[in-house]
Amino acid sequence: MDNKNNKSKKKNSIFRMLSNAFKGMFFGNNKVEMSILEEEQMQSPMRTIIRNFLGNKISVIGLIVFVAIFIGCFVYSAINPLDKYFFDITQKNIGPGLDIMSMPKELNGNVKEIGVGSTFSVGVDNNGKMYTWGKMDPRLVESLKANPASQYKIKSASAGLNHILAITEDGQAITWAPKRFKLETLPSRLAAEKNVKQVAAGYQFSVVVTEEGYMYIWGNTNFLGSLHQDSIPEDVQWNVDKVDVSTDNVIALLKDGTIRVMGAESPSYRNVPDLKNVTDIAATDSVMIALSEGKVHAWGNPLHNLMDVPEDLPNDLVNISGGRYHFLATDSSGMVYSWGRNNYKQLDIPSNIESGKTKIKELYAGYFQNYAVDEQGKVTKWGLKGYLMGADDYGRDVFARLMAGGRLTLTVGAVAITIQVIIGVIVGGFAGFYGGKIDNFLMRFAEIVGAIPFIPLAMTLSVVIGNKLTENQRVYLIMGILGILGWSGLARLVRGQILAEREKEFVLAAKATGIKERVIIFRHIIPNVITVVIVNATLGYATSLLTESSLSYLGFGVLEPNPTWGNMLTGSQSSNTIANYWWRWVFPALALSMCTISINMVGDGLRDAIDPKSNDR
Repeated sequence: MDNKNNKSKKKNSIFRMLSNAFKGMFFGNNKVEMSILEEEQMQSPMRTIIRNFLGNKISVIGLIVFVAIFIGCFVYSAINPLDKYFFDITQKNIGPGLDIMSMPKELNGNVKEIGVGSTFSVGVDNNGKMYTWGKMDPRLVESLKANPASQYKIKSASAGLNHILAITEDGQAITWAPKRFKLETLPSRLAAEKNVKQVAAGYQFSVVVTEEGYMYIWGNTNFLGSLHQDSIPEDVQWNVDKVDVSTDNVIALLKDGTIRVMGAESPSYRNVPDLKNVTDIAATDSVMIALSEGKVHAWGNPLHNLMDVPEDLPNDLVNISGGRYHFLATDSSGMVYSWGRNNYKQLDIPSNIESGKTKIKELYAGYFQNYAVDEQGKVTKWGLKGYLMGADDYGRDVFARLMAGGRLTLTVGAVAITIQVIIGVIVGGFAGFYGGKIDNFLMRFAEIVGAIPFIPLAMTLSVVIGNKLTENQRVYLIMGILGILGWSGLARLVRGQILAEREKEFVLAAKATGIKERVIIFRHIIPNVITVVIVNATLGYATSLLTESSLSYLGFGVLEPNPTWGNMLTGSQSSNTIANYWWRWVFPALALSMCTISINMVGDGLRDAIDPKSNDR
């Protein structure tokens, strides 16, 4: 019982010491009062080191920052695994912010129609006023300023990649777009039309349908294969009731209730089912669906589970809508159903809709955003809200890659410094304890290893054998190179410490009792110099992070699609990126800087805690 009580008292005293230290650091109370027993317990070396370290506010802050970064990278990556192969060019170079779905308050409750684009949307209210929100191309913003939508009474609108189409109350078509692919101007014949029925803004092209069933198409129709204005089939022209568009195809619902697919028409798209009495159509980037007699029929490329139409869909569906990689559908009772890819939570139907409490009247699905309008005109939205740290030149989430890249960078550094410590301690321990020829041989070998130019060798190995390795094997190669070539400095440090320790009385006593020499080295001497090893390893960890990042930045370390902080900076070398897309290099550089600086702060604090006299030198 006495032993248990003593242990409990020691734990409580240490806890009070840590608590008082943190209170003093954050609340200014630096005076730590201890009992005589606590002061006696504080005489052990480890407690002295802890006390000295906690007294250094800068080092404690560095430790907190590093631990926060370390835990954040690993926990976030575990909860939200990164699909390193996913990219979407429609999200290219989107700036930081979570405002893609920040719909104006004036529109909520007064919605007539919503058009969903790549990273922005347009909405029309019951009074004919058009609203825009989200992240728009600056050139589109200039087009809207040059021809304000406020001068028109809008009946319908559609948003595409970076342009807008609308229909006025008079039945005329209007377009706003950058001066590219002639999207900013209407075809001459269309400009005179006053009976436009539908507009569809696609991927760098536009489609308009008139009340008579005539279809106009213009813009960058290279994506559509042989489809252009003059190649629209005769049996389609003048017979179109509704259209929907994907990146490289146009699906048309004809007046007789049949469907036609036009455009690039990949082999999977050609397998159009022979359907009649079709009431609605929808398209994603790889799959199309048609609603016939309340049932959904799908065809196309079976990617992202888009062909896996839920079996529990009712037979009274009234509306279907497609985004880039997902579908939504509503039935006659106002229930919403979803399927497809869920990388931006575009399938996570809000609880008020899923439970049936809110009856949906209209449904609008776009690239990665969804808007549902209930019977009172209130809007519920879900899907991609934006990117906390922006998107890169491939449309990938910078924050998600920063977390996954941090996990890989920190892991590479940790494994490398572990290898360095193991080799350095073993070599330095034997060299310092035995001396003589063994010392001379091991130290000359360490000098040879230390003299090898690290970065040129790593670049050479990367070129010679790197292309023959898989992605994971390349990561292991970088870890091995960093570890095997970085131990020489630590070995010399351990050797020097052991030279001083081996002449002390406890070593002579151990020899006299017949303890084996390797046991003396690793169980009696090394523990007395381990604090110096810890300090060196801490500082070496920061160096390993910088070295790995430098190699990856130069293109000789960990390569895409595996993210690291170094290779995230590789694509940020151009002056255009630095000037216009600052988030692509600021956040990775800031993360790497904060991590290495905080580790160095911890290392300096440990060094000062172990040897308080170092502050006086």
